[in-house]
Amino acid sequence: METLLIKNITIVNSDERQELCDLFIENGKITEMGPLLKKVATRTIDCQQQALFLLPGFIDIHIHGANGFDTMDSSQQALEGIAKHLVKEGVTSFLATTMTQSTENIEAALINVKNYEDHFEGAGLLGIHVEGPFLSVKRAGAQPVEFMQSPSISLLERWHELSGGFIKIMTVAPELENGLAFVKKLRNLNIIASMGHTDATMDEVQTAVEAGVTQATHLFNQMRPFHHREPGVVGAALQDDNVFVELIVDFIHSHPKAVNLVYKVKGAKQIILITDAMRAKGLPDGEYDLGGQIAYVTKNEARLEDGALAGSILTMEQAVKNMKAVTGCSLEDIVAMTSYNAAQQLGVTKKGRIAVSYDADFVIIDRELSVHKTIRQGQVVYEKT
Repeated sequence: METLLIKNITIVNSDERQELCDLFIENGKITEMGPLLKKVATRTIDCQQQALFLLPGFIDIHIHGANGFDTMDSSQQALEGIAKHLVKEGVTSFLATTMTQSTENIEAALINVKNYEDHFEGAGLLGIHVEGPFLSVKRAGAQPVEFMQSPSISLLERWHELSGGFIKIMTVAPELENGLAFVKKLRNLNIIASMGHTDATMDEVQTAVEAGVTQATHLFNQMRPFHHREPGVVGAALQDDNVFVELIVDFIHSHPKAVNLVYKVKGAKQIILITDAMRAKGLPDGEYDLGGQIAYVTKNEARLEDGALAGSILTMEQAVKNMKAVTGCSLEDIVAMTSYNAAQQLGVTKKGRIAVSYDADFVIIDRELSVHKTIRQGQVVYEKT
């Protein structure tokens, strides 16, 4: 049985930090914490000579693909390829995210995720984020409009069963026909209802929140914008304390000042950093497939031929650096926005925090917020060379 001892490191949680602390990990769990632990382990990582910080592993709840792979490829190789790539950026858990496609293609992706075999060499797959097809054609973005449809409770029930209950988040435009009943059904199935690709008004959003919406998908992008006479989805999401907001901090999807505004209004406790990355993440510029469409990747941007943004090629490591640069947020805030909030939303009780009995999912970073090591279930799955 392998054990791990981490010594002389600063542990950072969303509400506290402990300096020069030791941790002992056994069977993938934290069993002891404190200064100067007298333990012998299979492997010891001593951080005494470096100023390093131990954070809960990042959780990306909205990612389509990476390293040439996409969730919609519907293959075990694709999910494994994404998982193995994500640990390089400090991600220890993720939701495989689908997109608007034919019912058959979406169902193939759902079944594939349900059948995923975890080899524990990459990030852990926590479930599925279904983005589409129940979206507004007015706010389509890179989602193919020909496959969009009104929210269907019968289809939701079928997908819930096909996925083995593995759907954790569904993005929906709640103003559509059957939208509110659909949101209520999501909550009954314990699936997070996230409003996105939506043209809802302020009043419609407030009604949707009362019905069970608790999240906004990639805030600002493909939703009715803020206007002083009609605050729209953006105005509603920023003001409502019951709504978490996803944020893509690549400074392409949102201006740095817009990111800072969200941080000032919502605070770290209601922001969830995501990448919304597509298959080109980690690969050179070029042409890539996105749901049967060609996405052109140049200068850190992915766009369709009509200029619409086609997801991102952002890493969580870079998102963290960007967030720190523009807001001056603390490491405790970073933990909230990259891990703790996502774990709370998903109801994953043993992740998002470093404490005895919790999962040993960590990322070790330096003062520049660069990833040095990623540890999942007590195993080092990535080391910076």
